[in-house]
Amino acid sequence: MKWVIAIIKPFKQDDVREALMAVGVTGMTVSEVRGFGRQKGHTELYRGAEYQVDFLPKIKVEVAVNDAVLDQVIEAIRTSGATGKIGDGKLFVLNIEHAVRLRTGESGPGVL
Repeated sequence: MKWVIAIIKPFKQDDVREALMAVGVTGMTVSEVRGFGRQKGHTELYRGAEYQVDFLPKIKVEVAVNDAVLDQVIEAIRTSGATGKIGDGKLFVLNIEHAVRLRTGESGPGVL
């Protein structure tokens, strides 16, 4: 089992959700987050005054998947979340050692 974490631009959220559903992902967690990387923020204008925005709004999508569909999930996120411009985001894959469904106490890959 793998834990896939993707940081994407906010307007790509629906595209990524639809792409994941198309490859069989039945659940995900989505959080609104802020951060920066190479983009380093930008300057905005408010009431005639310029100010620096260091942390840009992003969406964090988290999905637990079986190893068998990992490559499909990665490709779905990569293709649907990319714009080709700086600041598209990152994707991380971590191992899941154990998973338990709280309602039934069932454990293992079947809980996904």
